[in-house]
Amino acid sequence: MPALKKTSHTARVVWLGTVRNRDEALASRSEDTLRLTYAGPAGEDHGGLTRPSCSRVTSQYAKGTEIRNTRQLSIISVEELAIVASEMGIDTLDPSLVGATLVIEGLPDFAHIPPSSRLQAPSGATLTVDLQNRPCTLPHPVIDAVHPGLGNRFKQAAKGRRGVTAWVECEGDIHVCDSLSLHIPDQRPWRPD
Repeated sequence: MPALKKTSHTARVVWLGTVRNRDEALASRSEDTLRLTYAGPAGEDHGGLTRPSCSRVTSQYAKGTEIRNTRQLSIISVEELAIVASEMGIDTLDPSLVGATLVIEGLPDFAHIPPSSRLQAPSGATLTVDLQNRPCTLPHPVIDAVHPGLGNRFKQAAKGRRGVTAWVECEGDIHVCDSLSLHIPDQRPWRPD
């Protein structure tokens, strides 16, 4: 019996981007197609098979410990991006300003889909969802450059709405306008009590 079940839910890819050098700028550069390898999207600075651990996993590892890179991509939904923009007091928030890799539409409550869910493109390229992407302060100066004085509103506005991080399980291409099928773990929620 399969451990993942295909749902009737799909998401349409509306935007793709890569961060070429996060030390120079967090902003993503718009792309029409992403070539996904096991190391992540080609040309993406967040790629690689491994990465140094960060503040998100200090309960497991000392900062800087080499670990598997499950944060190769940052995926956010159009619907949640609109809510973030509204809460920040702006009409729209360009996904490039928050370092997004994929922007999708059509999956309600996207930031809360189950970890280990899969998003599969027509090419067979498959992304495995790691965790909800918690907002941080790194986008603040990037947002401020376009929306002066509003960058500091991002972290609070994006809480529970910054999408998810993911890694490449199966290589292939993803294109703007592709339909991604959602596969979720075939298990009940954990109930320790």
